[in-house]
Amino acid sequence: MNIAFFLIPKNEVAYIKYESTMRQALEKMEYHRYTAVPLIDCDGRYVGTLTEGDLLWKIKNTPNFNFESTRKIWLNEVPLHKKNQAISINSEIEDIILKSIEQNFVPVVDDDNTFIGIIRRREIIDFCAKRIFASP
Repeated sequence: MNIAFFLIPKNEVAYIKYESTMRQALEKMEYHRYTAVPLIDCDGRYVGTLTEGDLLWKIKNTPNFNFESTRKIWLNEVPLHKKNQAISINSEIEDIILKSIEQNFVPVVDDDNTFIGIIRRREIIDFCAKRIFASP
């Protein structure tokens, strides 16, 4: 089974442009109540996943930090502590199960590494549960 069946398309996903400020990221994450969001560059390519932890570490490690600083800190200055790899839209379900163990969602890209959406862990678990508990 191809993973496209599980895809939540980009136009339905909250993501952050890599060329944004820390303040913009905080506001979007707060609005959506997300703890992690995909980062997309100006060409639409997946760059990585920004987490609350990344933002907290940046705050902790920035001398004289105050909330106003968030308007001046660009996301390319925020180190990403987890390297969440995207998966190709041509991948099979088996390829994504292992990735979903470590991530709440798995970013999906096309052949040009353009971000096209995500697959949430919830849908993967649901798929696996139906397979395991299906009546023979």
